[in-house]
Amino acid sequence: MNQNMQNDYALLLIRSYRQLTGHVLLPLANPAEAATALFNAPFVVLSHNTLSDPVFVYANRAAQQRFAMTEDQIIGLPSRYSAEPLARSERQRLLDIVARQGYIDDYCGVRIDRMGNRFEVRNATVRNVIDEEGRLHGQAATFSEWIDIAA
Repeated sequence: MNQNMQNDYALLLIRSYRQLTGHVLLPLANPAEAATALFNAPFVVLSHNTLSDPVFVYANRAAQQRFAMTEDQIIGLPSRYSAEPLARSERQRLLDIVARQGYIDDYCGVRIDRMGNRFEVRNATVRNVIDEEGRLHGQAATFSEWIDIAA
């Protein structure tokens, strides 16, 4: 994704969050400032596209650190790999609920990083990513609370 597209997508993430939840993720700014603020935010923001097997199209710095991946490693990765194989059906159930309702703001679930370390996400907001015309661009998760799970 080129820089202008990244800037526009960051603005889309910020706007759709407010549109669906009624809360402000970050103050709106011009696309470049919004992209920088979202990338450097102290909370995780991940987004995948609308493919039948969705892949990550956005991961801010906090997401890259939490999942122990570089941008090149996480962008394009099927998002199902963020959950353990046994938890993938639960993850799909969550995504189906979000697709119907637009968002949920109290999601808790176990995820894994690139090294296989498990952690429980708490109080995540998972939402559709929609533009001002209501077109679906994917889904996104935002969270700042998690607990590492000992092996």
